[in-house]
Amino acid sequence: MSESTAAETERATLDGDSDGRTRLFDGEPKTIQLTLDAGESIPPHTHPDRDIVFLLRSGAVDLTLGDETLSLSPGDIVRFDGDQDISPAATADSEALLVLAASSE
Repeated sequence: MSESTAAETERATLDGDSDGRTRLFDGEPKTIQLTLDAGESIPPHTHPDRDIVFLLRSGAVDLTLGDETLSLSPGDIVRFDGDQDISPAATADSEALLVLAASSE
């Protein structure tokens, strides 16, 4: 009898009715659905020892990373180091998908 070492397949649906931050799966990597109303922002913060992928699905977001601000449009994807200050600010009702993976360094 052989043992299976394959990870269980999980499935989630991105829900446009999400309010704020919704964790889509338990465990690693952390996968978050972020919903911000126009004018809403998240204060500068860090995610130490994480590599982050930020995919803007809809809306418009000014994403401040350290001293740089990127204006994102739907479909834009940014990968960055979570050790720096991060602050997304929605300039329109927005929805993003974030993946926070343990840093490989």
